[in-house]
Amino acid sequence: MVQLLIDNPLLLLFLIAAIGYPLGRINVRGFSLGIAAVLFTGLAFGALDPDLKTPPLLYEFGLVLFVYTIGIASGPAFFSAMKRGGPRDNAAVLGVILLAAGAVVAAVKLLGLKGTYAAGLLAGSLTNTPALAGAIERLRGSGAAEAVQSEPVVAYSVAYPMGVIAMLLAITLLKKLWKVPDAAPPEPIDHRSVRVRDTAALQTLPGSVRIGRYQHGEKVGLAGLYDNQLRQEIEPGDTISLIGPASTLAQVVPQVGEDLGEELELSREHLDMRRMFVSEQGVAGHRLGDLPLHEKYGATVTRIRRGDTDHLADEDTVLQLGDRVRVVAPRDQMPALTRLFGDSYHRLSEIDAMTFSVGIALGLLLGLVAIPLGGGQTFKLGLAGGPLIVGLILGAVGQTGPLNWQLPYNANLTLRQIGLILFLAGVGSRSGYAFFSTVASPLGLKLFVAGTLITTLAAVTLLWWTHKVQKVPFVHATGLLAGLQTQPAVLGFATETMKSDQPNISYATVYPVATIAKLVLAQLLLGVGS
Repeated sequence: MVQLLIDNPLLLLFLIAAIGYPLGRINVRGFSLGIAAVLFTGLAFGALDPDLKTPPLLYEFGLVLFVYTIGIASGPAFFSAMKRGGPRDNAAVLGVILLAAGAVVAAVKLLGLKGTYAAGLLAGSLTNTPALAGAIERLRGSGAAEAVQSEPVVAYSVAYPMGVIAMLLAITLLKKLWKVPDAAPPEPIDHRSVRVRDTAALQTLPGSVRIGRYQHGEKVGLAGLYDNQLRQEIEPGDTISLIGPASTLAQVVPQVGEDLGEELELSREHLDMRRMFVSEQGVAGHRLGDLPLHEKYGATVTRIRRGDTDHLADEDTVLQLGDRVRVVAPRDQMPALTRLFGDSYHRLSEIDAMTFSVGIALGLLLGLVAIPLGGGQTFKLGLAGGPLIVGLILGAVGQTGPLNWQLPYNANLTLRQIGLILFLAGVGSRSGYAFFSTVASPLGLKLFVAGTLITTLAAVTLLWWTHKVQKVPFVHATGLLAGLQTQPAVLGFATETMKSDQPNISYATVYPVATIAKLVLAQLLLGVGS
């Protein structure tokens, strides 16, 4: 059986996925491994034989798919976050990485290890393959023997699995210890028809509430995206439709007037309402305020459903492929609006192979660029850093002339999951034998204990500092932890455990700085030790 799997690596890959994926769904007292179970299944298979592993190309392909789709999806939120908490988050992650490097130095001094093991220990305990590659490349450039070049790999292979497992345990245990609830889903968007009594209250409506339709006598119209002027024209006795979060409407409606329920919103005598998919690439990537909805069609968009969540629409909302917009307009304009937005579910199951491939190719080229550090030293962003950064930029740009860089929401999620499974199966199968064979030796035991303590120190420190001291939401802190590790497995576990996509944004915010810091420190650590 083992020889059969060695001879058929694709069979091995799908067997790991077929066993690991359902194992991750098993829930024991609120704890489940999630997608990370694929990693542990790969480790178990890899331990059976040194040749039992998936091809490197599959592992690399999965990694590129995963980080690029995260970048595309997180681009707009990433650059918005950098204007707010980005510097704070990066400073926290950089500080913890420096703390981990100091712990590595203390461990190699205490245990009498060589600097080559120190470099591998940092790369493994903080799960960063580019840092390991940078250390090996520097040893090779200095003319080190093959045996010396293998020493960082030994330390890396022993520390790496616990570099993942300890992070997952830290998230799970601290979430329970600190009694952190799951991330609350966004509040549903509701609508209420109101007979206006106090027009002054309309001038102080919260930003989360907007006016949809209005009725003055027999005349029924739309406020459009810009309703400031309309607020001046509304008179007592007019009926308006207010749209916003249910709890906010409950506070606002009594101040404005009499609650009529859904009377105006449900009336289709003058205006029709329809939900449409955004599948037209010429519209995706544009602000709603840039579309001539009110002027040309007499229409407005009141809500946008993205994934499983409704959002209140405004003129600054940027449309994405796969959004479902709630359009209110005269019935005779609906065919034209359908052509404008596309409203094709079939097209949303496809991707633009040209822009998708160009984006990944640009990311791979960026990963190959040697960035000078001074003193003749360089580093590269590699397969993970290059595609992620290009994905973030292209995701924020959205569209360049006729080229639309976005991916439909459902296609993005599918590609992301496939990429992560390929990556985890590859990492597990390629690390399993070295892990179980080395950890049984005296040297392996030292490296294993040191790596586990370093990973645990980094995880607990970062979660405590960001959540307890800086008062960052725990869901955001878990993404920072995944970014600290530059580890997709931790990110996948965090999004599943917290039931939120928020970790993706904080992960992308700190990933570049974390990658660069570990690349540099791993090479500097070659000079420490006995």
